[in-house]
Amino acid sequence: MTTPRFISMEGIARRYPAPGGGRTTIFEDLWLPVQRGEFVCVIGHSGCGKTTVLNILAGLDSPSEGTVIVDGQAISGPSLDRAVIFQGHALLPWRSVLGNVTFAVRSRWPDKPREWVEAQARRFIALVGLAGAERKRPAELSGGMKQRVGIARALSIEPKILLMDEPFSALDALTRGTLQDEVRRICLDTGQTTFMITHDVDEAMYLADRIVLMTNGPGACIAEIVENPLPRERDRTDLHRHPHYYTLRNHLLDFLVTRSRTFRDSPPPGYDRRHPPVVRPGAAPQPVPVPETGDTLPLAQFANRRHP
Repeated sequence: MTTPRFISMEGIARRYPAPGGGRTTIFEDLWLPVQRGEFVCVIGHSGCGKTTVLNILAGLDSPSEGTVIVDGQAISGPSLDRAVIFQGHALLPWRSVLGNVTFAVRSRWPDKPREWVEAQARRFIALVGLAGAERKRPAELSGGMKQRVGIARALSIEPKILLMDEPFSALDALTRGTLQDEVRRICLDTGQTTFMITHDVDEAMYLADRIVLMTNGPGACIAEIVENPLPRERDRTDLHRHPHYYTLRNHLLDFLVTRSRTFRDSPPPGYDRRHPPVVRPGAAPQPVPVPETGDTLPLAQFANRRHP
């Protein structure tokens, strides 16, 4: 029996008035199913409509055509069932860490007693590693800590869907990696359904169960849905040693560098927008030529040569 889709994007498009008349189509005829508990990342060049798709899922924008169905109901506007983490933390500067998170919890459960609301907020503040900082205001926090508060606030309302719009892009590499680890752990532990857009190939590989590849805009479409062949339980320190790691990475980079520019106008034979091809890169890494002899060596051996 087929598992029912938790999220179903059905033929959605977004068009805007163009200067001098007419309309500009950002993307059109997008079809995408998402199962409950999945972590889905969308990758594509600027201008393909990734953020617009996320805003439609959040109910902050409406499609020009088509519809989005979540848990059996069409989206008609914003809802606390869908929490958004933006690129900026968007915290209330006059409220403390605890105040920012309790504000969200109170909005979700207005009839709960104060003690329950505060306990719920403290639980998620601790979950993102900020226990002890509850009374600090945003001005007293680092950029990474502010983003942790934003994550705690979003998760504290226990949404059906967590929507993330490049939430780590403005952070330094070490902080970004730490927050990626925490978000991944939380989503795995709670079974959180997550939809994220990013420009970072390595981030998508580390976090996602499936990676959606969008062609260049205007008139963008979904080219492929890539199933991540890496194990769901991932360790950042040795992920690059997995035999499918470079196959997957090269596949994604090849799309972004080359195929995303031509796919929209010259799709492969049999391509159907309603059923974008599902790809699972899993072939063994290709051998690399050795310049001195013309022979080939596996990537691991080639990397150990003193004079590549």
